[in-house]
Amino acid sequence: MHALWPALRQARPARAVSPELVALYDQRADIPVSTFVEMLTQARERIDVLVYAAVFLHEAYPRLNDLLRERAAQGCAVRVAVGDADSPNVQQRGQEEKFGHGIESRCRLALLHYRPLIGTPGVEVRSHGTTLYNSLYRADDQVMVNAHVWGVNAYGAPVWHLRRHGEGGMFDTYAQSFDAVWATAMPVQGV
Repeated sequence: MHALWPALRQARPARAVSPELVALYDQRADIPVSTFVEMLTQARERIDVLVYAAVFLHEAYPRLNDLLRERAAQGCAVRVAVGDADSPNVQQRGQEEKFGHGIESRCRLALLHYRPLIGTPGVEVRSHGTTLYNSLYRADDQVMVNAHVWGVNAYGAPVWHLRRHGEGGMFDTYAQSFDAVWATAMPVQGV
């Protein structure tokens, strides 16, 4: 067989599971909010959040803004990118989820939650209009990746918890994805 396809000898062996995979959840709703909070609390260098809304965090943990302020005060760079409710991509997502204008209203609600952080040293809040394939919740070398599934609200879609394991792995792929969206996102103005 190798004589017919010499490239097969040189291909990397397949791995059943990435060494970066910490946990895999059937749906985001299965993860206690305390898991997200604990991960963010442990961050020392960077917190990145890329979502359309993710209002579940503020609703289940009303101290989220305080936590983000505390992390920033300790030198942690905090970047939050929420969906632009007026973006055609956000509106299409609402149609695909059969949630109507619900996603748009949740984006506006998310901005209401994060707006008090504007002007906090070390915290940046931006709005993006990208097609969001995954929501990302990063704390230093860990990230929760909430995969988006057509027609399914994010709370019902799978999540993989990754921990960086060397350069060039899945973690870095998602970190670069965040940076690419961040570069296109617009700063949110204060009240």
